[in-house]
Order: sequence, then structure tokens, then C-alpha cells
Amino acid sequence: MRFMLLFSRQGKLRLQKWYTATAERDKKKMVRELMQIVLARKPKMCSFLEWRDLKIVYKRYASLYFCCAIEEQDNELITLEVIHRFVELLDKYFGSVCELDIIFNFEKAYFILDEFLMGGEIQDTSKKSVLKAIEQADLLQESSQLHKMLMCIFVVFFF
Repeated sequence: MRFMLLFSRQGKLRLQKWYTATAERDKKKMVRELMQIVLARKPKMCSFLEWRDLKIVYKRYASLYFCCAIEEQDNELITLEVIHRFVELLDKYFGSVCELDIIFNFEKAYFILDEFLMGGEIQDTSKKSVLKAIEQADLLQESSQLHKMLMCIFVVFFF
């Protein structure tokens, strides 16, 4: 996979993950062009299209489009499954994920994506193990924040 984009029906980019080195100017141009193409397509049209030297696989869930660019020789159906699995992971974590969850918790969405995909390749197909890793990271973050808070209280109280 070259990259994954999440954008709204209004054309607002919500998340982007690039797995190949691309200049920032080129990224913006590619994102703008792809959003125009995908948003112009009718709902009954195929979720696969050829674009430049890539295949684009996209799927709309509620108000968000999940869009992936893959190599010509890659399997579109597997990519569609990858998109669906990512949405399932987001759903499990956020409890029926919506666009606002992605907007206000984008760092968690990126973290979930990174636990699931690395370098554009699937890391783990098991939803349980991915969610367990995310849960452990959340616990570590909470305990770190609690530790910092206790240290602040200690410093204020004793000094």
C-alpha cells in the first residue's frame, strides 16, 4: 500500500498515512485530485479505479471515505478487507466510530492504524491482539499521567 486517506463527503481530509516518501507539495496535489475523483463517483459505481500508475480502492462508511492506493499487481479485494478491518477496529475502540471521534482523537486513530499496518503491510489480522496492544498502551499512558500528577502533588505539598 502506498497511502491511506480518510476524508469526509465535504472533502475535508481527516487522516492520511503515507508509506512511501513523497514531497509535501505532491501529497497535497494527489490528495486534492483523488478527493475530487472519488467524491464525483456515484454510489453504485465500483470501489476500484485506476489512477496514474496505481489502483485506488475506496469505501464509504457513513460520512467518511476510506481510500487506499495500491500497486497495480496488488489485490483490490484484500485492500477492501484491510479497510473494513480498520473500520472494525475503530468501531470496537470508540464504540460505533463517527467522524467526530476521528477529528477529536486523531492520535488514537493513527495509533490504531499503526498497530494494524506497518509500512503499508498488515501487521496483525487478529482484532483481539491489536485491540489488546492498544488497551495496554492506554493503560501505560494513564499510569504515566497518574505518576506525573502524583509527582506534582508531592512537589507542591513538600516544597
